[in-house]
Amino acid sequence: MSLPPNLLEVTDYFTIEGQEAVSERMLGLADLVFASPDYFRALGVPLVKGRYFTAANRADSAKVAIVNQTLAQHYWPNENPVGKRLKTGGPERPNNPWMEVVGMVGDIKYSGLDAAPEMELYEPYQQAAWPSMYLVVRTSSELRNPATLASAVQNAVWSLDKDLPVAHIRTMERLLSESVEQPRFRTVLLEIFALIALSLATVGIYGMLAYSVSQRRHEIGIRMAMGAKRSDVLWLVVGQGMLLTFSGVAIGIAGAFVLTRFLSTLLYRVRPTDPATFVLVPLLLAFVALLACYVPARRATRVDPMVALRYE
Repeated sequence: MSLPPNLLEVTDYFTIEGQEAVSERMLGLADLVFASPDYFRALGVPLVKGRYFTAANRADSAKVAIVNQTLAQHYWPNENPVGKRLKTGGPERPNNPWMEVVGMVGDIKYSGLDAAPEMELYEPYQQAAWPSMYLVVRTSSELRNPATLASAVQNAVWSLDKDLPVAHIRTMERLLSESVEQPRFRTVLLEIFALIALSLATVGIYGMLAYSVSQRRHEIGIRMAMGAKRSDVLWLVVGQGMLLTFSGVAIGIAGAFVLTRFLSTLLYRVRPTDPATFVLVPLLLAFVALLACYVPARRATRVDPMVALRYE
């Protein structure tokens, strides 16, 4: 009834045998998923310990459950969860039956790719049917576009029950893409603003140095007349421009350390203070600034000392 990466439908409280909570606030809370035996194989979820559900887990058989690694590590650290017992519901449902844990599987994200792994509790579909369910179909690896099987899946379902509605057929690739649409849009928007800011900074540095060179033609002419080489003039102008650039980069890095926490919701598997980002981005800015400084600096080296000395 739930599907990764962000189609979570139900959560429920649960109690661990031998670790009964004294208040509702101390109860565990897990994503509750009713699944058929082949659900995990279809999604490629690894079995860590125990077994998957089987056809023998019917409504009239003993109640069983499968837990994920996060739940098992929280309540049974350094222990094998297989054989332990738990039950869903809080104090208002004290008669819910105990379920034996028969397996532990890897973590799946049902609340979005940017969410931390949560505790997940699986029950056999045959023991806890739900009125609306997802059907997961795993296709052959040779099939490049799984969406072409949509009509075949519908016909297979209708061959069992012609009145059963089948809707919202989507590939897992599309589900993943839809789950990151909003953060992707915000990230692209930030990238556009960043490129605009970089362009404005480049134009600004170039314009400032070009104006500075034009104002200092007399000074540059005197330096060259006194024996300064063209390379000396080049490094003089570039050095002054890069000094301003490095000062701005230092201020920007300090500000970024303070403000990046507001961007944490846009990041996936990247820390707000990612070292690579804080190294590569300043290097990129320095390189762009160097190019912006170089053009006015080259122009300064072409100043004719005689013309500059007569310049007012």
